[in-house]
Amino acid sequence: MPGASNFRDCKLLENVVRKHVEKGKLCAAICAAPAVALGTWGLLNGLKATCHPSFMDKLPSEVHAVESRVQIDGKCVTSRGPGTAMEYSIVLVEQLYGKEKAEEVAGPMVMHPQHGVEFSTKELNSTSWNVGETPSILVPIANGTEEMEATMIIDILCRAKANVVVASLEDKLEVVASRKVKMVADVMLDDALKQQYDLILLPGGLGGAEAYAKSDKLMGLIKKQAEANKLYGAICASPAIALEPHGLLKGKKATSYPAMWNKLADQSECKNRVVVDGNLITSQGPGTSMEFSLAIVEKLFGREKARELAKTMVFV
Repeated sequence: MPGASNFRDCKLLENVVRKHVEKGKLCAAICAAPAVALGTWGLLNGLKATCHPSFMDKLPSEVHAVESRVQIDGKCVTSRGPGTAMEYSIVLVEQLYGKEKAEEVAGPMVMHPQHGVEFSTKELNSTSWNVGETPSILVPIANGTEEMEATMIIDILCRAKANVVVASLEDKLEVVASRKVKMVADVMLDDALKQQYDLILLPGGLGGAEAYAKSDKLMGLIKKQAEANKLYGAICASPAIALEPHGLLKGKKATSYPAMWNKLADQSECKNRVVVDGNLITSQGPGTSMEFSLAIVEKLFGREKARELAKTMVFV
């Protein structure tokens, strides 16, 4: 919300979706949208459907409400929220292209193996991350940055009320991410360098990781961060491609995208989905980015805050 209510109130969209459904084509919605949009339009009548837990009572009585993470009924697919979005997307791939394609897409994303349990993190050399009530966090992005990772990191830390600054390494604020999704940064990197940060986080994506590694300004900033024993982290390709070659994993336990474990000097903890070693946090890929972000929330704001967000997003 208010996205779902904007969908509901858009007559043009309603007409398009109605005609689409009348032709027997696939229709899908997630979070508040099944109840607020599809339900209001009467397009779920007689079907089994789910939505975000806080909107279950908004589903019309003509709908068979279920609490599935993803529900398929005929040509309609519904799901619950941010924490179910990857499962929902893979189900849509299967509906459109078949099971083999869905498995092909899901495999490299390192998706969560089991839901309904608490997120977990392997922590070594535990230290307090108490940096104040509103941590300042820098998230650099570049052409080729993994958009799922960047979006989840930014979104979840903003939900936790951190001050997140997104900086572009390109010659303009807009970057083209790894799947050609366009993302718009808050500031250019040169402007971001004018202030200090409690935490610097690198999303992955091979192109993005390579851009980080080639940026003397960014890597210089992270080296100063590490030398001051301040917080930094990376996910997916970035630990192996950006941090390792610059000595930023020296003496540290870390993980990365599984296909790049062989680039880590110390691979003793790489099979863990999230690894915290003192002031460093690393993780594996798109499917671990929510765990990665929640682990950061836990370190900065406490476990209760992290669990609260995890439940709100229907991750646990």
